Amino acid sequence: MNIGVLLKQVPDTETKVRINGDASGIEEGDIKWIVNPYDEFAVEEALKLNAALGEGEVVIFSLGRPKTVEAARTALAMGAHRAVILDDDGYLGSDAYGAASALAKAIEGEDIGLVFAGKVAIDDQNFQAPQIVAAKLEWPHVTNVNAFDHEGDTALVKRDVGGGTAEQVRVALPAVLTCDKGLNTPRYASLPGIMKAKRKPVKNLSPSDLGVEDDVGADNAKVVLSDYTMPPARPAGRILEGELADQIKELVGLLRTEAKVI
Repeated sequence: MNIGVLLKQVPDTETKVRINGDASGIEEGDIKWIVNPYDEFAVEEALKLNAALGEGEVVIFSLGRPKTVEAARTALAMGAHRAVILDDDGYLGSDAYGAASALAKAIEGEDIGLVFAGKVAIDDQNFQAPQIVAAKLEWPHVTNVNAFDHEGDTALVKRDVGGGTAEQVRVALPAVLTCDKGLNTPRYASLPGIMKAKRKPVKNLSPSDLGVEDDVGADNAKVVLSDYTMPPARPAGRILEGELADQIKELVGLLRTEAKVI
């Protein structure tokens, strides 16, 4: 069975974000780009399953800017076999629906039996693309998976549903599963793996290759983001002075009247 992994390249969380002068987006010149951390759990689980099965390939699917291939190479260095990259200018400005439409078409052409993805991309926090991919493929999907067992034509997965409660779901394959923390510990790419990754096949597909010209690009986006602004600056802290009993009394009053948390 070939296993697909949806991979996204995102800004490092330590990157200082700067808004464009026209407030239409962010400055990308000095951003450090990394593999979306939740997608690393997806890559690791795909590699583990591939090793257990002893056959098939792990195929990386990624859509984004020209540097997207760098994130794919990281996954290839971890052990994935090949990558399908959608980095044509025709994809620029696509929303989650457009990106998912293209990714679904790419998956259809690769004989994939199961797709892993991160539960969310840490840049836009949309929680949408993998679910739309599943809908486009007409496959079942389960989100926030933190335990996985493959059982023939099905998978038994576990997911937290809040309040300390977890549920188990048996899902028929093929399916799309989004991965959460606790599922595994992603491996590091070894030096030999990094060298081998440079020779592993990477396929580039344009919108016309996939027949999705009417779904992708800024002109076809159903959701358009504009007027980017930075969050308001955090107000300066306040130091309470005087006797301890007076400080406690003042603090309680401030929590009640200003912070309004009690």
